[in-house]
Amino acid sequence: MKLGTRALTLDVAGDDFTAEVSNCRITAGDADSDFTSFADAAAGGARLYKLAFTAVQDPEAGTLWDLVWTASGTTVASTVAPAGGAAPAPATPHFTGNVVVAEPDGDLLGGEANRSTTARFTFEVEWEYTAKPTRVTV
Repeated sequence: MKLGTRALTLDVAGDDFTAEVSNCRITAGDADSDFTSFADAAAGGARLYKLAFTAVQDPEAGTLWDLVWTASGTTVASTVAPAGGAAPAPATPHFTGNVVVAEPDGDLLGGEANRSTTARFTFEVEWEYTAKPTRVTV
């Protein structure tokens, strides 16, 4: 199944935050390390995976913004379902893993004025996975 741009869902710490997120990605890159094992070197180097997203600023208790404000530094479970759906399937897998909640490097609260009555302040964060996310198909 080719992925569309309207179905992705995001669950963090057992709560669905899909309605608060407008941009969500799992990113991968080289991991910084003072120690590289021979196994890591043979595999091309250690990798670092991140859950990166843009979300609306909503300081109400129980929101994604509130989780960043109150739980920074804690590890929580996350599920990204790029094709949506309540249950994973071979054609529509979910990606699960534990991430470390972190504050953004930049805007956390507030932003630029806008004449639109529907515009909202947002924030962008990148949370590191504790290991490569797991692709779940059943």
